[in-house]
Amino acid sequence: MPDYTNPFRPGAGHQPPYLAGRQSERQQVLKLLEQDVVFENALITGLRGVGKTVLLDSLKPSVASENWIWIGTDLNESASISEDNIATRLCTDLSIATSTIVVSALTKRPMGFGGEETEEANTLTYERLKWIYDRTAGLPLDKLKAVIEAAWKALSITGARGIVFAYDEAQNLTDHAARERFPLSLLLDTFQSLQRKGLPVLLVLTGLPTLFPKLVQARTFSERMFRSIFLSRLSPDESREAILKPIEDTDSVRLSDQSVDTVINLSNGYPYFIQFICREVYDAFTRRLDKGERASVPVADIERKLDTDFFAGRWAKTTDRQRDLLSVIAQLDSRDAEFTVQEIVEKARELAIRGFSSSHTNQMLAALGSQGLVFKNRHGKYLFAVPLLAGYIRRQHPIGT
Repeated sequence: MPDYTNPFRPGAGHQPPYLAGRQSERQQVLKLLEQDVVFENALITGLRGVGKTVLLDSLKPSVASENWIWIGTDLNESASISEDNIATRLCTDLSIATSTIVVSALTKRPMGFGGEETEEANTLTYERLKWIYDRTAGLPLDKLKAVIEAAWKALSITGARGIVFAYDEAQNLTDHAARERFPLSLLLDTFQSLQRKGLPVLLVLTGLPTLFPKLVQARTFSERMFRSIFLSRLSPDESREAILKPIEDTDSVRLSDQSVDTVINLSNGYPYFIQFICREVYDAFTRRLDKGERASVPVADIERKLDTDFFAGRWAKTTDRQRDLLSVIAQLDSRDAEFTVQEIVEKARELAIRGFSSSHTNQMLAALGSQGLVFKNRHGKYLFAVPLLAGYIRRQHPIGT
């Protein structure tokens, strides 16, 4: 049997073999590097599986080619515990770029009864940056600004034009007013203050659509601070490229137009699902072609595997009553777009499902939002936070059909 290497990679955040589309979104972010004084930052949001992490990672080489320093990682929940935690996160990330840079510091060495100031070589390691943070007087804002200013002073000597701070999964960052801890506000205040002083520091955040309202709630100026970029699904032409480009130089698998159209319809243009489905299709085609059989897209098998691998875990965390509500939503004509509380209430009435008043539906949607299954956008309408979830619900928990 020939040795076939499957080129498709459906892992979370894994770079696809070919990045289809996203040229416009990439250019919007890279355009921000041209600002004489940085006042606009980038906010990239979208549903799970739409390619936010992939887009963010693809920007790094282009940013480096423009002579900007790239700093960043995922923002997990631990960074959101306190101001000190987010400061530690930034010091850690900065130190990767600064730890090889030698700076001078004045130190006092004893000589006889007096002392003499001498210059001592230091590198801006994490310990040194954290020392600056701890020794700076004032609030956490003053401390963190001092760290970033010291880092930029050192990096600017290398000829760098600026620093891009790029953070994924930023929806995990939140303030805790009840505990008087405000890490999200600290991050926003720090960058707004530094940018007002003229420092070339650019903040790029990616996350779920819940991120934008969270930023505005923390600081109202966030709406003016960010250029918001919402990643939607790929167009049919872009989806076709994502499917065909990875296999155009191989003789192992050839997909007919009908097979490509089937993959596009199954994935609905979401990059993660294109990778997932294409990986299954590639394996199925190579197995059947080796046996001399005619190959076709195994739709039922792929849907069954998607249901098990991607949706079942999320569905298992819902209550029976929540499942009823989600099943009502899955029957709406607008289930794959925006829907309102009123539409849900009317559909429940039409399906003769009792107990879904407007107030009760609102409460349940809020609970489902905290579970990451739905989200409320700025227009007061709701969307499924997980792509293709409506199709899974209609297969697993059908009502009124």
